[in-house]
Amino acid sequence: MPLAFTPVSKTRIAALIVAAGRGTRMGGDVPKQYRRLADTRVLARTLALFERHAAINQIVVVINREDHALFDACTEGIGKLAGTAIGGGTRQASCLAGLEALAGDRPDIVLLHDAARPFASADLITRAIEAAQLHAAAVPGIAVTDTVKQAGPDGQVISTPDRASLRAIQTPQAFAFNLIYDAHLRAAAAGIDTLTDDGAVIEWAGHPLFVFEGEATNMKLTTESDFQRAEQQASPLSALGDVRTGTGFDVHAFTEGDHLWLNGVRIPHEHALKGHSDADVGLHALTDAILGAIGDGDIGSHFPPSDPQWKGAASDRFLAHAVSRVVGRGGAIAHLDVTVLCEAPKIGPHREAMRARIAEIAGIAIDRVGVKATTTEGLGFTGRREGIAAMASATVRLPWK
Repeated sequence: MPLAFTPVSKTRIAALIVAAGRGTRMGGDVPKQYRRLADTRVLARTLALFERHAAINQIVVVINREDHALFDACTEGIGKLAGTAIGGGTRQASCLAGLEALAGDRPDIVLLHDAARPFASADLITRAIEAAQLHAAAVPGIAVTDTVKQAGPDGQVISTPDRASLRAIQTPQAFAFNLIYDAHLRAAAAGIDTLTDDGAVIEWAGHPLFVFEGEATNMKLTTESDFQRAEQQASPLSALGDVRTGTGFDVHAFTEGDHLWLNGVRIPHEHALKGHSDADVGLHALTDAILGAIGDGDIGSHFPPSDPQWKGAASDRFLAHAVSRVVGRGGAIAHLDVTVLCEAPKIGPHREAMRARIAEIAGIAIDRVGVKATTTEGLGFTGRREGIAAMASATVRLPWK
């Protein structure tokens, strides 16, 4: 008979993360749960999901006995971590080991989750908890949209199930702790060790199992192509679907001096650039490009040349301000590109320093910055060495409103 489960007002909820697998189908130097996605290890992302959820009281992780050092690298900031368990030879054995680690101080509800699903949302975790409170045993699932065929060993189709009733099952799977622990103990005692998920253990034990709504984005990382898709999903820019492009252009004449500022770099030169600020023509063009991308005026409206406080000011302040206007709207700088038009000074020797300085000011990676230069073949004021011009573009991503 199924065990009764009565929701309580102060339900104690544990997350059990299964991270003992070796990822043999993917290969690589480390198991897939310890690979990096956008500079963060997969398991660290997964742990953070449950750490941030207010309803989760404790986290236990099942790991391989060879992975302690890799695991420790994933636990920074995980204050709810209550312990680890050593995994077994099958997923079923690993889950039982984790449940046994929790049995000394039993929670009311346990959520069992694959370490290789780092994109579960807070809403999905909440739905899992609610489903466990309502049904005692529930798994997330998404509707199957492709036609499914059952085929024999020789490839011949045996049947075509009705896909309307089919669900692709995910984790976190949610259970009353006593119910799932008892079911696992019974299966182990009976020598059953081939059940591939905890819902199947519940079914084997004869308890009702329910399905609640899963998420298409809650992908499991199994193959290299999964990781390629996950890299895109893990990018901080992935949630910013409103892509904007702005352009900027600026000109400054030469004046007396022994150096000039260009793209944030001080360059010795036989002339300086004339302007109210430090006359950094490159940073001015970039500032206008960013402001243009978000429809926020231009550099003159934010920093009027008539205002004495900007006399001689370093132009990195202007670019940083424009970036802050993007960040203030929940956006991010995706790419900056500037082209300098001049006969002298030579830009090539300073290109990488310029890229690094622009990246530093904008708070982006250097590979998101382009710096180029060209002459005007002796034509116009730049060709006559009367000054320098710069044109720039900025790609900005904002959240959809």
